[in-house]
Amino acid sequence: MYKKGKLYYSPDVIIIPLLFVLAIVIVFWAESVFRLNFNYLGIYPRKLTGLRGIVFGPFIHSDFKHLFNNSIPLFVLTTALFYFYREIKWKVLFFGLLTTGFLTWLIGRPSLHIGASGVIYMLTSFLLFKGIFSKQYQLTALSFIVIFLYGGFIWYIFPTDPKISWEGHLSGFIVGLVFAFLYKKNPIENKKYEWEKENYNPKEDEFLQHFDDHGNFIEIPKNEEISKDDETKNIIVNYIFKKYSEEE
Repeated sequence: MYKKGKLYYSPDVIIIPLLFVLAIVIVFWAESVFRLNFNYLGIYPRKLTGLRGIVFGPFIHSDFKHLFNNSIPLFVLTTALFYFYREIKWKVLFFGLLTTGFLTWLIGRPSLHIGASGVIYMLTSFLLFKGIFSKQYQLTALSFIVIFLYGGFIWYIFPTDPKISWEGHLSGFIVGLVFAFLYKKNPIENKKYEWEKENYNPKEDEFLQHFDDHGNFIEIPKNEEISKDDETKNIIVNYIFKKYSEEE
């Protein structure tokens, strides 16, 4: 059951990201076992046949190291997306993947671009900036965790290594930032105190009833009357302080 505005666990938070990573692993396993090479299905910029890589490219990896480096961040970030942003999780993941791929197709070098790193950068950028823009403490805390875990990724949006598709990284970073601006609604309700609510009535506030019209504290609330029987039961204790003198 969906609980709007609240954080809660459900199986899809783990299962969907796990299936996403499992699909990538299966593709790599099929290539290794059957000696296949799906690199031709990657993104090849500014060629019509290269557009198919927008969908297939994220599932293809060159070697085990490439696969390992992408699998864990992809699982962690997708899980965070599905837990904290339930209402827009599929929009961010699906349209983010397509938009990142298309932007890579536009700006990339004339070479095959493969791997899920573009999607990872998109998720990293979205979770980072969305949390900061939200000004909501759970989402801001998530942003700091993302910075702590994957803040070093920022260097790879620049052309540091010719073997790395920095164009895909840059595309994902830009798309995640744009999505953080587009989806402005916070997925978590900001907690309101009683006096912040529209139907708040100060006269019904139990705390304020302990103060008189001049702001002085009174033991018995203003809306409670003391009966005569209660008055007779009141016991007054007077304390007399006598200073001790050594001469006495």
